[in-house]
Amino acid sequence: YCVEFRTESLSHHCALENRPYARWMQYLREGHTVCVACQPPAMNTDTHRCAGDGHNVDGGKILHWEAIGNSQCQGTWKKIRQLEHCSCPLVHSFIFT
Repeated sequence: YCVEFRTESLSHHCALENRPYARWMQYLREGHTVCVACQPPAMNTDTHRCAGDGHNVDGGKILHWEAIGNSQCQGTWKKIRQLEHCSCPLVHSFIFT
């Protein structure tokens, strides 16, 4: 499954990232919708959920995220909706880890 979030805030460290494999962090923006897929091995084998997916959270709750590979690139987002069938676009799409 996938979860759509609206980015509420992010640290300035994301825009400073220039390593080739991590340049995607430069494109994160407040107010953008991002799509995050929950797949193994991040998916818990018992609950079939990914930590931080906002399950049982109303849309008003602010959740924290952190980019893998640059712990200083972090921020907050709000859950918009969960999609049982992923249809994430090629840009602004991520996976839970």
